[in-house]
Amino acid sequence: MSNAYARAGVDIEAGDRAVELMKASVARSRRPEVLGGLGGFAGFFDASAFKQMEHPVLVGSTDGVGTKVAIAQALDKHDTIGFDLVGMLVDDLVVTGAEPLFVTDYIACGKVVPERIAAIVSGIAEACVAAGCSLVGGETAEHPGLLGPDEYDVAGATTGVVERSMILGPERVAAGDVVVGMASSGLHSNGFSLVRHVLLQQAGWALDRHVDELGRTLGEELLEPTKVYALDVLALIEAHEMHAFSHVTGGGLENNLARVIPDGLRAELQRSSWTPGPIFQLVQQVGSLTQADVDATLNMGVGMVAIMPEASVDGALALLESRGICSWVLGRIVEGEGPGAAVLV
Repeated sequence: MSNAYARAGVDIEAGDRAVELMKASVARSRRPEVLGGLGGFAGFFDASAFKQMEHPVLVGSTDGVGTKVAIAQALDKHDTIGFDLVGMLVDDLVVTGAEPLFVTDYIACGKVVPERIAAIVSGIAEACVAAGCSLVGGETAEHPGLLGPDEYDVAGATTGVVERSMILGPERVAAGDVVVGMASSGLHSNGFSLVRHVLLQQAGWALDRHVDELGRTLGEELLEPTKVYALDVLALIEAHEMHAFSHVTGGGLENNLARVIPDGLRAELQRSSWTPGPIFQLVQQVGSLTQADVDATLNMGVGMVAIMPEASVDGALALLESRGICSWVLGRIVEGEGPGAAVLV
């Protein structure tokens, strides 16, 4: 049966080799609560520590990488795309105040190339280490005829836990709170359909083109991994009073921040408080895009936002600096009318 399956385009032995190649990477992400190893039907995580919590709440998040995978495939570099996946997963979760516990991944490909799959998974595992969580399992699916031999897509899910009384969100946000921005590492993993359309299709730029404004090739810039903020956010929550966080992904800064602003309040953000990196200016200029176009699509250099009382600001900025995170006062929460909103002024 395996020979017939192979003739149909599915190589089970290649999948087995990929698992062997990725075992060491996955082991590096292992937390002590993880039970068993790779190869089972499901991953196990010991939840007995939750007994020490008064009211533990499980939190889940699922996401993918999007069309950034096309850049990885074009450059034949697959060991960083895992940071984009894990960043999208754990940083959507940690904004609630939850600690990410484990991640599972799903890779669909046209042909299993063991070394390529292992490189993808090694990046996912390394990013899990950076986020303090474990990669407990996943699935690699070979889809011949649906995807080309060099094509793949990556998605995943994460689970975390938070004490119910410590859940962060719009209920805690109040007028007078301060909005602190944290710098992104670049485009992260959003807006790539627009970026690819503008730079690769419209302008016809090659990925190996050296761009003086960027100080490196276009491909190197576009493949820059997403910054994973999970441990930095948890450190802030541990050390200082925090009211809410917003992970800036698809939809841009204003739209994502508005999700944690309660009705009757508005986040006024100072555009002059930071300068977006060269890649953002490049996309806007080459594509002749309006400010509104890029604001609504790209993170514009702000990857994570924290909302906190005035008394927490100095300590939070110092803590982030000590952790190598560029941060600054981005704006304030003021009285408003109607639904909660965030505006750049």
